[in-house]
Parts: sequence; C-alpha cells; structure tokens
Amino acid sequence: MTTDTTTRDTAPGAPAPGTTVLDARGVTMRFGGLTAVNNVDLTVNSGEIVGLIGPNGAGKTTFFNCLTGLYIPTEGEVRYKDRVLPAKSFKVTAAGIARTFQNIRLFSNMTVLENVLVGRHTRTKEGFWSAVLRGPGFHRAEKASRERAEELLEFVGLASKADHLARNLPYGEQRKLEIARALASEPGLLLLDEPTAGMNPQETRATEELVFAIRDKGIAVLVIEHDMRFIFNLCDRVAVLVQGQKLVEGDSATVQGDERVIAAYLGEPLENDPGAAEAAEVEAAEAAQADASSDTSAGKENDR
Repeated sequence: MTTDTTTRDTAPGAPAPGTTVLDARGVTMRFGGLTAVNNVDLTVNSGEIVGLIGPNGAGKTTFFNCLTGLYIPTEGEVRYKDRVLPAKSFKVTAAGIARTFQNIRLFSNMTVLENVLVGRHTRTKEGFWSAVLRGPGFHRAEKASRERAEELLEFVGLASKADHLARNLPYGEQRKLEIARALASEPGLLLLDEPTAGMNPQETRATEELVFAIRDKGIAVLVIEHDMRFIFNLCDRVAVLVQGQKLVEGDSATVQGDERVIAAYLGEPLENDPGAAEAAEVEAAEAAQADASSDTSAGKENDR
C-alpha cells in the first residue's frame, strides 16, 4: 500500500469519534427448520475494528447478509447511527454501510478505474435527464467522481493500474480493488468478508496495513476472517460465533484464553454450551419436517 498525501484525513462518511455506528440487537435468521443465526447482539463504534470469527458453518456470512439487507432477519433489528436499516441492500449502502464478499465480485471486463466509479453511484445526485442532456452539472459530477476514484486508487496502491482490466490484476490486487470500490460509496462502516482468503503472507500484511489506514480515517470496520493471527493483530474486539450464537466477545487475550473457543475450534464442544442446545433444536425440527414429507422424494434436504 502506498501512502496517499492527497486523500482526505477523515473519510466523508465517517461519523464522530466514539459514535456507535452499528447496533445489531437480537438478530435471528431461520431457514425452514434451521436457525443459522440465533439472537446475536453486536455493536461497532466509529474508528474501531471488530472481528467476527467462528468455525465453518457458524453463521458469520449469514449474519453479514442480515446486516447489509441481503437477508431480512426473522427476528431482531439492525441500526446504523441509531436508525433502523431498510431491508434493501442498495438502501443500506446509501445509509453508509459498504461491504466486500468472500468471493471477489468485480466487473472483470471493466477497467480498475471504472470499477471504482461504479461504487460512486450512491453518492451522485445527477438523474436521467442530466445524463441524457450532459449539461454543466453532469460534467461537474463526473469530474468529481473521477477525482475521488483516483484518490481511492492511490490510497490502496493501484493508481498505476487505473486503465488495466480488473480481470488482469493479481489476486491480492483484486481484493484491494474491491475494497476501493466499497470505499467509493463513502461509508461510515466497512464490512470485510474474509479479505485475506487465498493470500500469501506478504499480501496479508499489506491488507492489514490497509485496514489500519481505513480505520485511521474514522471508518469503522467489521471483519470476518479465518486467519487468527491476522484477526488478533488487527482487531480491538473479537466476537466468536458457534452454531449461530455468540459464544464470547472481548479483546484478543480474552478470546484466545476462553476454553469454549478452543473447544469449538477443535471440534469438541463443551457439554451444555449454547451451540449444543441449538444443534438439538435444529435436529428435532428437521426430523419432524422429514416425517411430514416422507411421501415426497427420498433424501430431500432442507435448503440451507
């Protein structure tokens, strides 16, 4: 990552220091007989990096989807800056929450710069007729968007590749581009879903530095990651999900020393832990549904 001397010291969408930007209360997500996320509470404050970890299938990405409007929670609510978020992903982005995905989702046949410009659409005010007539207002907005996109490419270290096709970037740089595109919407909260997946140690270190730089601009960050060294070096707080429930939350030392967390990652859940109760409930619900549908095709499973 290169140091950007022209970029704003504080991001335009960043809230005042110490403000609670995300307040998720009792978030529950059920799919038929499966409870993927069960009564999860989580807060994130401005200028804070919070980690979300847990074994595969713990419900981490499902929880992210509830926060960003891709899923409507079965129960609970999600607030951003003390306002309940609308249940539409584009409205969540407009409110001030941006995200990246576990699987990179870029426009591969567009240039690097064009990908970032796509992320600006929630912050442009020009409408249909302005685009058709291409008057002075349209050209001013287009110029401002391009300048901001170039600033963000400089910030993530991709300024020299602005005209390259996104598909031709190395994997680590594609991750950076996805982050730059998310930042283009001027968020107060950035959600990163496994940002270092598939990276080598050098790329992981560069991503860590980039996330710190984002935090230093006043943007709160919530990150899912399986690389424990990355998470514990990066985060102010870490929350652990196990079988859809929040098992523990605290600083790195607290989480690393919790025997329930150790047991969950070793595949040996403690007796009577929250996950065990949830697993029994899900198993009973699925068995009842299987009995009710026994006259249909054998072996049919619930959509998870």
